[in-house]
Amino acid sequence: MVKKMKQHNSSKVIVIGGGFGGLASAVRLQAAGYQVTLLEKRHQLGGRAGVFERDGFRFDTGPTIVTPPFVVEDVFRDVGRDPSDYIELVPIHPHYRLHFSDGTHFDIGTVDEITEQIKQISPNDVNGYHKWLKLLKPIYELGFEKFAMTPFESLWSMVKIVPPAIRLKSYKSVYGLVASNMKHDHLRMAFSFLPLFIGGNPFTATSVYSLIAYLENEYGMLWVRGGTHRLVEALERLYKELGGSVKFNSEVTKIEVDDNDRRVKGVITANGESLPADIIVSNADVAMTYMSLIDKKYRRKNSDRRYKKAKYSMSLFMIYFGTKKTYPEMPHHNIIFSSRYKELVKDIFDRHVLADDFAIYLHVPTRTDPELAPSGCETFYACVPVTHQDSGIDWEQMKEPFKDKVLQFLNDNYLPGLLDNIEVCEVFTPQDFEQEFNAYKGNAFQLQPLMTQSGWFRPHNRSRDIKGLYIVGAGTHPGGGVPSAFLSGKISTDLIFSDYGKPSEALPD
Repeated sequence: MVKKMKQHNSSKVIVIGGGFGGLASAVRLQAAGYQVTLLEKRHQLGGRAGVFERDGFRFDTGPTIVTPPFVVEDVFRDVGRDPSDYIELVPIHPHYRLHFSDGTHFDIGTVDEITEQIKQISPNDVNGYHKWLKLLKPIYELGFEKFAMTPFESLWSMVKIVPPAIRLKSYKSVYGLVASNMKHDHLRMAFSFLPLFIGGNPFTATSVYSLIAYLENEYGMLWVRGGTHRLVEALERLYKELGGSVKFNSEVTKIEVDDNDRRVKGVITANGESLPADIIVSNADVAMTYMSLIDKKYRRKNSDRRYKKAKYSMSLFMIYFGTKKTYPEMPHHNIIFSSRYKELVKDIFDRHVLADDFAIYLHVPTRTDPELAPSGCETFYACVPVTHQDSGIDWEQMKEPFKDKVLQFLNDNYLPGLLDNIEVCEVFTPQDFEQEFNAYKGNAFQLQPLMTQSGWFRPHNRSRDIKGLYIVGAGTHPGGGVPSAFLSGKISTDLIFSDYGKPSEALPD
């Protein structure tokens, strides 16, 4: 028997923002029979996963890693499509190379390869490494299969996972869990830095986020052939094939709410356009969604105070550059550590200062996809974690000197002759995150992944303030990173289906 729509006949959906969470939601909703319009502030979809080209060099602007693959592929399968018709996922080996300040490096690859390297630098830590590995599967089963898949609509749903979380030592930080099993400083850095990929501090992020290491061990490190934005393009193509519409250069400035029942009724854009909607899915920065897009009279008491006092992720200083020579000795993914680890992290997350030293994620996509640069050339980006806008740094003034400092460091230590061979170079600062993405405080990953900002304590996928408003992306559950963005899209659309059903399955009134 075909079920009728629940609550009321709602069919018009507006999705604010075309990041991965917004796209994953838009595809599923459009396929379910909703009339979906995706409004994007910028000239292209993808949010932080953008792309640009300069003189034959193609640069992905943000995320570069996909794992686990099923989180991405399920969007296609859920609407009856074969993901291989849209994207090709390529394994990367080694997953990444870790470069230490003493000139040594360590490759993250298979467990056997890692074990052999540990035997060379710290034989006494081999048993500790394998003990730590055994902890990862139950952490994954709790943190990913249960925690990340649950919408946490009640505090009780959160309370129920506390006992098993305590048994798995979730009260420890990611770094603390590693340090209790391994003693060598390089190994402690190698296996604890991963929360930085989702905007987290390794010394404060709960050890539940060690599940990232399990995902990489179990599913490998995958790259979208042609670059991450090819995934954005594939989702856009699928969404349009299903009949969805996109409006570019359409920044939403207000979510309109009905005074009678506090239900969404539409949006207003920066160009004055008014668009009606029965349901709104916001993929915009969550703090800005609540503090800027919704009139204060519809928000919960102390809502603004909550978002202003929350702890936000660091920001990023991005340098995109192309060279007229290649560096075949550099793997696809490289992590370059400073001689200071804990103190540098404190500078970034707690002290909010720009230190004299820095760490770098150096991305070399032409190692896998040479066509991303002209023949005989190389495409790079250097991603430097820096403090967010609470620092008060004038990035207009600091942009060029800091860029020069980072490039000089790479020239002197890792990419000889770099400064004489740069063909193109572009920079993106925390100020750009704030202005381009409306990111509160210029954050790169929204709220930090702390236990007190996770699950029920994180902004909910279904708004508790406004009926018909749903949140996707890094600011809501389950958090930052590519897998979480896709999962947020599934969780929120499942809530919509639970609340309103699917128009494709509804009987006419």
